[in-house]
Amino acid sequence: MMRILLFLATNLAVILVASVTLSILGVGSYFGAQGLNLGNLLAFCLVFGMVGSVISLLLSKWMAKKTMGVQLIEQPQTEEEQWLLRTVEELANKAGIGMPEVGVFGSGQPNAFATGWNKNDALVAVSTGLMQRMNRDEVKAVPGHEVGHVANGDMVTLALIQGVVNAFVMFFARIIGDFVDRMLSSDDEEYTGPGIAFYVTSFIAEIILGILASTIVAWFSRRREFRADEAGADLVSPAAMISALNRLKETYDEPSEMNGEMVAFGISGGKMANMFASHPPLDDRIDALRQRYNA
Repeated sequence: MMRILLFLATNLAVILVASVTLSILGVGSYFGAQGLNLGNLLAFCLVFGMVGSVISLLLSKWMAKKTMGVQLIEQPQTEEEQWLLRTVEELANKAGIGMPEVGVFGSGQPNAFATGWNKNDALVAVSTGLMQRMNRDEVKAVPGHEVGHVANGDMVTLALIQGVVNAFVMFFARIIGDFVDRMLSSDDEEYTGPGIAFYVTSFIAEIILGILASTIVAWFSRRREFRADEAGADLVSPAAMISALNRLKETYDEPSEMNGEMVAFGISGGKMANMFASHPPLDDRIDALRQRYNA
């Protein structure tokens, strides 16, 4: 229920902000007397695509806390919590970023994620399974990987890429819809606006193009994972980062309790076809580290 409410609230915010932005920019309807106005259509799609991504980015930390049930470590109650807080602080200082919020979420699977709208206002969260099933060197390498994401600005980069991709999916879907609508209408009829064929075709085209475009975002996401692994190796040690990834391999067949955006930001993603996967295969990540550090 919480996820549904957050989804609805986010989309309402996107519509409101995008509508106000279009009004301020003076962008009118993308349909004119002669059909599609490509300039207005492009502006409409860019605004809606980018506004959606920016709002998701700004709300990402808050939404992660709510959807994943993250318990922030503000006043450490145990030696383990004190160690985790000190570890993340040490890593953040070495990476040259502000101290992130640190939290723990309930999951038997070893995993972790980082999110936030800028380098100095981030959240790093680890699962209870990670703390229980890895040794301290391995645990330290995982927040090192996540701090690497923050230091590299990966959340912002991925949000911008997603926004641009969304915009062009919307743009070309509507061009295809207009083309099909005109093909099905009579040449003798005076143009009075889009017909039902436009809306049906645009909807179908947006789904198909969205699936194809997701491979672009997934490619960038996989590149990001290799860079974050290198950051973890540099901040902690190559041996610790490789050992942590090997430990993840042991639990890779277990179902992930993370979903949606959190899977993309986690250290280990779900199983998908290679083109659509947000994470490279663990063996590829381990091999890349071994080659880079001669480990």
